[in-house]
Amino acid sequence: MLPIIILKPKKEESLMRLHPWIFSGAIRNLPHGLKEGDLVAVQANDGTPLGTGYYQIGSIAVRMLSFEAQETIDNHFWEKRLAEALDLRFQLGLLRKDNNIVRLVHGEGDRLPGLVIDLFDGVAVVQAHTVTMHLMRTRILKALKVVMADRLKAVYYKSEGTLPFKAYTGAKDGFIYPDAAMTDAPQVAVENGLRFHIDYLEGQKTGFFVDQRENRNLLKQYVHNKRILNMFCYTGGFSVYALSGGAKLVHSVDSSARAIELTNENIQLNFPNTDRHEAFEADAFRFLQGGRTKDYDIVVLDPPAFAKHRDALRQALRGYTRLNEAALRHMPTGSLLFTFSCSQAVSREQFRLAVFTAAARTGRHVRILHQLTQPADHPISIYHPEGEYLKGLVLHVE
Repeated sequence: MLPIIILKPKKEESLMRLHPWIFSGAIRNLPHGLKEGDLVAVQANDGTPLGTGYYQIGSIAVRMLSFEAQETIDNHFWEKRLAEALDLRFQLGLLRKDNNIVRLVHGEGDRLPGLVIDLFDGVAVVQAHTVTMHLMRTRILKALKVVMADRLKAVYYKSEGTLPFKAYTGAKDGFIYPDAAMTDAPQVAVENGLRFHIDYLEGQKTGFFVDQRENRNLLKQYVHNKRILNMFCYTGGFSVYALSGGAKLVHSVDSSARAIELTNENIQLNFPNTDRHEAFEADAFRFLQGGRTKDYDIVVLDPPAFAKHRDALRQALRGYTRLNEAALRHMPTGSLLFTFSCSQAVSREQFRLAVFTAAARTGRHVRILHQLTQPADHPISIYHPEGEYLKGLVLHVE
């Protein structure tokens, strides 16, 4: 019997619309002895069953796993959810010989809030963003082995940087299948025919930014015989695609020495001994000072999240404005700017306004050619618009 959380009057309305979050202010009572990570049954104020979720400390107090009153969160549940997620990726045509990099589970978008799983040539990198998903890691592993069968080569658990403060107990980052001491898992995977080193151990997120795949492919269509500047390059994804599209020159910039090292490794992996690429370890704002963008036909701005929570929103918007202004001011006539925000706290409208402000300050005539978002393997539940975190614009500068 699960602990029961009862909501205040009329606070069930968002759940009736299948929104998966319950905020702390909507709860009438918390059962005695309830611990963070516990599964809970949720009821309306009149006792009507609303489904099953899990409890966590914070403003989002419950995340719903099921809106069915009688669904049990057992091994069958995990297998069913993962099988649905895998089937969708096959429907999308993303698991194929020339592309074995894909997001298998995207939190609320796959009805598994707090869980992210990326696949890299059969290696599943699992990230728990909540205590419950951390506690359920053994069941998740068991379900992965059933659902993926012989497609699963290894599982790497990577949650130390994503779990709530002081919540990380019982496991450390590392391989949990087939052997904790495993050292021979594939570390090169393929995206749209291009090869990338995957740094499971020390890389950001799951080791690779899967969410920019379609946007990198779009860049490739514009780069032939062009000069490209890739700011915040991380592992050089946009740079590799630019070279594959026939760019005349590609410069990659990042403040991290490790990012520059990874970028150069990926360039070498795909284009050995090329003289069309150079990487620079530098702060982005300092690099852009002095009108550096005048030397490039296409500029890519893909910074890390400027706002990881709403308290930082105002400062983040100023940062996006300042960054885009620095790029736009000196770009050549007819050039293109690919600019992005991955801050979930920043809405599409707010990001567009920040870029508009940047363009207005420069006095340049700027047109929007494309409005970009995350790819289909990062699905957004129509009932959970908060799941749309990646925003992008392709701008034509005159």
